[in-house]
Amino acid sequence: MFDKVLIANRGAIACRITRTLRNMSVSPVAVYSQADAHSLHVAVADQAVLLGESLATDTYLDTGRIFDAAQRTGAQAIHHGYGFLSENAAFAEECVAHGIAFIGPEPQHIRDFGLKHTARKLAEASGMPLLPGTGLLDDLDQALHEAEVIGYPVMLKSTAGGGGIGMQLCDNATALTEAFDSVRRLSRNNFSNTGMFLEKYVQNARHVEVQIFGDGAGKVIALGERDCSLQRRNQKVIEETPAPGIDAALRARM
Repeated sequence: MFDKVLIANRGAIACRITRTLRNMSVSPVAVYSQADAHSLHVAVADQAVLLGESLATDTYLDTGRIFDAAQRTGAQAIHHGYGFLSENAAFAEECVAHGIAFIGPEPQHIRDFGLKHTARKLAEASGMPLLPGTGLLDDLDQALHEAEVIGYPVMLKSTAGGGGIGMQLCDNATALTEAFDSVRRLSRNNFSNTGMFLEKYVQNARHVEVQIFGDGAGKVIALGERDCSLQRRNQKVIEETPAPGIDAALRARM
C-alpha cells in the first residue's frame, strides 16, 4: 500500500479521492493552478503544490510539472481522477518511467477505449449496435458532408476527454459551422487533442451505463447498471441504480 498519493486533478473528484485516501490512512497531495488556490481540494489535502497560472494546458495537463510535484512531495503514486490526464496513455507510461504508480487502467486499455472514435471502431468490430457516426473529421467541409449523410440533428464531439466538455448539439449546417472551431478549441485547451467526430443525436433518449472493474490480475466484475439521464450541459447530475424501468432480461443482456 502507498503512503502518499498525488491527485492530478481538482474540484469535486479531487475531494472524493482525498476522502477515500484518508479512510485508507494514505496521505493525499493536491496540485492546483493559481486560479484554484482557494479551492476546497487544496484546503483539505495534506500538501498542495502550485503548478502555475490559470490555463489547464500549463498546469493540470503539464506532465512535467505533475511529475516534479510528485517527486518533490515524495508521492509514490498518482491518481488522475476524470478528465485531464485520465485517458492519456503516454502519461501512464511516463509514470512507470518515473518510478511512480499510475492508479488506473493499463496504457493499452486507455488507448483502446480512451478515445471515443476508436471505442466506436472496437464496438463496431464486436458487432454491437451503434448510432450512425463518423471517424475523425479532417475539416469543416467534411463535417458538413457527413452531417448531411447522417441527417440532422447531430452531435459534434471531441474524441478525447469527458465530463460533457467538447460536445455540441447541431440542428443544421449553420449550427455545425458555428460550433466547429469552438469545440476544437475546447478540446485542445482541456485535453490537448483536437480530434472530433459526428454522431446522430437521439432526442428524449435515456443514458444507461454499466461500469466494470478489474483487479489487474484477470478478475473483472460488473458493478451494475445506472441511469444517468438527468443531465445539465451534457454532464450527469444524478445517477440512479438500479436503473428504473429496466427488466431482468435487458439487465442481463447489458
